[in-house]
Amino acid sequence: MATHQYDESQIAQWIHNLPKAELHLHLEGAIPLGALWELIQKYDGDPSTPTREALRDRLTYNTFPDFIETWIWKNGFLRTYDDFQFIAKAIAEDLLRQNILYAEMFFSPSRFSEHGLTTKGLAQAIRSGFDKVAGVELWLIADLVRDHGPIRAEQTLEEAADAREFGIVGIGMGGSEHLHPPKPFAKVYAEARRLGFKTSVHAGEAAGSESVWGALQDLEVDRIGHATRAREDIALLEHLEKEATPLELCPLSNVATGVIPSYKDHPVHQYWQHGLNITINTDDPGMFHNHLTDEYMGLMDHFHFSPDDIRQLILNALECSWRPTNGPQSSLTKQFQSHPNWKLPQ
Repeated sequence: MATHQYDESQIAQWIHNLPKAELHLHLEGAIPLGALWELIQKYDGDPSTPTREALRDRLTYNTFPDFIETWIWKNGFLRTYDDFQFIAKAIAEDLLRQNILYAEMFFSPSRFSEHGLTTKGLAQAIRSGFDKVAGVELWLIADLVRDHGPIRAEQTLEEAADAREFGIVGIGMGGSEHLHPPKPFAKVYAEARRLGFKTSVHAGEAAGSESVWGALQDLEVDRIGHATRAREDIALLEHLEKEATPLELCPLSNVATGVIPSYKDHPVHQYWQHGLNITINTDDPGMFHNHLTDEYMGLMDHFHFSPDDIRQLILNALECSWRPTNGPQSSLTKQFQSHPNWKLPQ
């Protein structure tokens, strides 16, 4: 059915009701505002954010470095395993409310070692929180955090391998991409592959197309996060198309951090028309005030994506998932396509 047969509120409700999946979601950036406010109060508050409204206002950014600075400030209120269990449960509940039934979620162990928290302890606490919420399937990706360097990344990888029982299926690497290129981490990624982990990296978000080439050639990743600046190099786009490299695109995040000046400037439609293997994700919804429904509505409103396109993007996420059990793609795809809300309402 054509989109024009429905008004915007009907389409928004349909997208909300759709079973959805996302692959690029940061645990520490997905904390619902109410849960983050509760955490801040637990630690006696912060004079810079005296109210929930002030907290929401603080979660806006002029530049990518400004976002990273706010990210680090927010992490200061995550100090115990109980805190991680608390936010994991709150996030799982929030995903379920949005009908996001499958997600893979980054967590960043090395950012919390100063509090004496270990990778295994964090993974166990997070899994404990997830397990309190039925109906959403969640897997973990250990973020190596490029700012902490290759040696610390090697340690995180070793610790992640020892914590696989809590659902760690891969590794990723976020942080200050513009300061830390991929190549020094090549040895760590080779070891991750040897250990059987899937791999992703943030590339082409805060650095140029050369960063995406580095992710492909030096790190040999399975997926790439963001890749917004891949469009600077037509040869790179052709390579991504030929190899069908999965891209974890996060349009509203890129606008919120200022790496893309406005939504209409985002390359998502160009990539779609070019035949790239794209998925749509929220990245840090607790910090950008976005939901996955907002992401898909943006594609329809600004770039005239159709309902069939939206369903295909969801299927792309399932096909690119790292779910390790029960033949990941086929069973997930059948589950979603048989969901009562998969079709447009009659």
